[in-house]
Amino acid sequence: PSVPDTPVEIIVDLLSKAKNVAAARGDVPKELTSYLQKALDIASGLDDYLEKMTTQESQTLKMLIHMSQAKRVLEIGMFTGYGALSMAEGLPEDGCLVACELEPYLKEFAQPIFDKSPHGKKITVKTGSAMDTLKELAAAGEQFDMVFIDADKDNYINYYNFILDNNLLRIQGVICVDNSLFKAKVYLEDTTDRNGLALREFNHFVSNDPRVEQVSVCGHRELTNSDDEVFRGVKGRSILDRMRLEGKVAYVTGAGQGIGRAFAHALGEAGAKVAVVDMEQNKAEAVAKELFLKGINAISIKADISKSEDVQRMIDTIVSKWGALHIACNNAGINMNSASEDTSLEEWDQTFNVNLRGTFMCCQVCFTGCLSQNCVKVCDSGSHRDLPHPQKQLSYNTSKAGVVKLTQTLGTEWIDRGVRVNCISPGIVDTPLIHSESLRPLVQRWLSDIPAGRLAQVTDLQAAVVYLASDASDYMTGHNLVIEGGQSLW
Repeated sequence: PSVPDTPVEIIVDLLSKAKNVAAARGDVPKELTSYLQKALDIASGLDDYLEKMTTQESQTLKMLIHMSQAKRVLEIGMFTGYGALSMAEGLPEDGCLVACELEPYLKEFAQPIFDKSPHGKKITVKTGSAMDTLKELAAAGEQFDMVFIDADKDNYINYYNFILDNNLLRIQGVICVDNSLFKAKVYLEDTTDRNGLALREFNHFVSNDPRVEQVSVCGHRELTNSDDEVFRGVKGRSILDRMRLEGKVAYVTGAGQGIGRAFAHALGEAGAKVAVVDMEQNKAEAVAKELFLKGINAISIKADISKSEDVQRMIDTIVSKWGALHIACNNAGINMNSASEDTSLEEWDQTFNVNLRGTFMCCQVCFTGCLSQNCVKVCDSGSHRDLPHPQKQLSYNTSKAGVVKLTQTLGTEWIDRGVRVNCISPGIVDTPLIHSESLRPLVQRWLSDIPAGRLAQVTDLQAAVVYLASDASDYMTGHNLVIEGGQSLW
């Protein structure tokens, strides 16, 4: 018969022995014998049931990798490589796992299995003393997102301390420890088992260690002042975390194509819900569908921002749908090309109605409708042509200069009410707008004016809009962020 190993198996074994003792005696009450049998029946079926109904260890390890978003993993105690390969399967393609194993023959056993797996290339096995390997990794300045300890139990506490003392675990990294209860020998008061006593000491040490908030989350409090935001992050959030937009609601006008479409994708990829706004319903719907296919929560809205009633309806629709609005991306604009002496009042009015008046109305309606939010981010679209340039686009250039001044004014006037207003002024962007017959002769001239040697792509602007929409830009307001490959410097 097999030797009882798990706590449940041990309980079953003890209950079976108690039942046999009771049966051998004639003076044991039937009620006590009945209770023993019921307890034995419950315990006997527990392991089999848990085996069928709970997650296998491999899935648990893979889940931990996904939950922690780990890219670099350190495993202390590889054994057959089962756990290492399971974790490697959960790592991204550029992830890596370093496995420490004392016995060379276990590496020889596991390596052919790793070689057959598409994820085996992520695994590096280092044989020899685990502590020697840790010292080698620390000397090389290596750092890991997750450490999994499943080696010699009486060294758990030494591995744990060395990892934290030598910064082998990144801030907010995860330490996972296997066998921390060790067949119930940890919590039995009269245990004399060496491994059980070592793990009891380890568990007690970790529970009282001020460097960790809980067993699996490293705080590294001994390394620096816990109030140091550079070290620990603003409110505990790293810079990349502060760029995330989860829980935020955004709209992008002129989002049916070009820059607006790229902005909508960028904000959605960063975690925001996005309202895709455009004058042409079919274009707005097409982009909203693109976002939906990427798992982004999006809606489409048809609106002409030169009309106040459309602007109000746009804001009302968004707030009604999602209950809030945090990010206003006023991107819609039009561009007409004519010399100053040929610019008609109709062209002037039409350009200003969309580019400047429309942007102002969006800002104003957004402001009055969203003051209940803790912080609202407004990102307007200017142009490098608000700077001195010879192109014959009087109404466009002037309207965009007005957008920059609008941004500066609102950015300072509204900052004490939790609103940040900034502007992105791109250079000449390779969008459908510049492929018109009237602009084609100018493209080569523009290229010669750009130190970067190329037109901007819409993807060159995406990081900027995410930054301005995020908590990372809380101290920036009234700023005109120029992205034009150095064109304004020549």
